[in-house]
Amino acid sequence: MEQVTVVGAGLAGCEAAWQLAGRGIDVRLVEMKPAKKTPAHVSDDFGELVCSNSLRSDELSNAAGLLKEEMRRLDGLIIRCADACRVPAGGALAVDRSAFSAMITEKIRSHPRICVVSEEMTEIPDGQVIIATGPLTSDALSEKIASLMPQADALHFFDAAAPLISFESIDMEQAFFASRYGKGTADYINCPMTREQYTAFWLALRSAEEAPVHGFDDSGVFEGCMPVEVMARRGEDTLRYGPLKPVGIANPQTGEEYYAVVQLRKDNAAGSVYNMVGFQTHLRFPEQRRVFSMIPGLEHAEYLRYGVMHRNTYIDSPRVLDRYYRLKSEPRIRFAGQMTGVEGYIESAASGMLAGIETARTLQGLEPADFPDSTAIGALALYISNEAVTDFQPMNINFGIIEPLGFRVKGKRNKNAAISNRALEQIEQMRVQKNV
Repeated sequence: MEQVTVVGAGLAGCEAAWQLAGRGIDVRLVEMKPAKKTPAHVSDDFGELVCSNSLRSDELSNAAGLLKEEMRRLDGLIIRCADACRVPAGGALAVDRSAFSAMITEKIRSHPRICVVSEEMTEIPDGQVIIATGPLTSDALSEKIASLMPQADALHFFDAAAPLISFESIDMEQAFFASRYGKGTADYINCPMTREQYTAFWLALRSAEEAPVHGFDDSGVFEGCMPVEVMARRGEDTLRYGPLKPVGIANPQTGEEYYAVVQLRKDNAAGSVYNMVGFQTHLRFPEQRRVFSMIPGLEHAEYLRYGVMHRNTYIDSPRVLDRYYRLKSEPRIRFAGQMTGVEGYIESAASGMLAGIETARTLQGLEPADFPDSTAIGALALYISNEAVTDFQPMNINFGIIEPLGFRVKGKRNKNAAISNRALEQIEQMRVQKNV
């Protein structure tokens, strides 16, 4: 049977290789460490955690907890090693990062079907291939990847993302739906501000604490996409002539106009996730919550993703990838990990899991597993391949992108637990009926 080349031994690449090998497929895993490292890496081991040692919540009332449990039931390597290397962290799954990476490396190197090749890949190899080289993909390989994209701008080099907020957490007693000048449908949520509210917000924003710029980040990102806090420091009215411009916006119920208006735009088809328009930011996450809670209607906002700005090579997946992480123009090539637009450790591993499973099924002549969007693994894959997502940005797993229950459950934790239970039942059905 055909050998599969997996490029990159991070979380996604190792998980993809593990899933393939466990299904009887020979794997050639190409990793440029230890001969060459990115500025973010210090260890020679695989699956290195370059930031936090936390894989976030391990509870089923949290979408990250659901994703991890799905991966446990599908014999995931990354979650197996994380559980074995767990350190106390309350309801979160945190690991001893050195032990975690060492265990992944040992499992991969000792598998009889995985051949590790230590070299930098600068060309796209022939045959079935999974590219999982991460957000700091080398320039040479990035150029080759870009050449595969039908759109000239399909490969992004900077992540300049505004926060995403759960719709149900927005206070619609203060906010309202309206479009500027009443044109088209009222698709935007508008959070109005008086002069006093705006001034207090502006003063807090201009002095808020920014996240440190890591050595592997490119500070030039600020030239192309100005953070909202930088705009605030340029003058009291800069924001009012930019993303908080109130012109043409009136309350449809009262006709009232405002001194400034923060707008939120729907980020998914279901309308469960909203994007803060023009709010690219480099503030620390607690500062985002503190300062943005001063916006009327967002006092108790639930952030599905905080705003981030850093160097991050990722592709415009909705235009170029399908739900199996395959390149539409050349299906023998799949991508996995953060470069597909999934955000986070466990999400990267989950994309590698799905890519590995589906590649193995293709080579074995089986029908695709087709993880549904009622599972966390499937929801991620369907989000990154959804052509309706026009302003594509990297995304953590969250309940906002998972198919709703279709019936009411009282209490947020109870509702989330019901979604998780349904997802796990479906995973079990797929294991039995499709031998996933």
